[in-house]
Amino acid sequence: MTKYVCDACGWVYNPEEGLPEEGIEPGTPFEDLPDDFECPECGVGKDEFSPEE
Repeated sequence: MTKYVCDACGWVYNPEEGLPEEGIEPGTPFEDLPDDFECPECGVGKDEFSPEE
């Protein structure tokens, strides 16, 4: 599963871990996150993330 990096602050979404404290179960691909998902570190939207190289 591809990890995604916040372009603004560098926080990494790891789909294998999910984000249980936000109600996102482990194994949830980035593409399946809600459209209103925001970076938990800096608050930018889902459109400001890039796949990790």
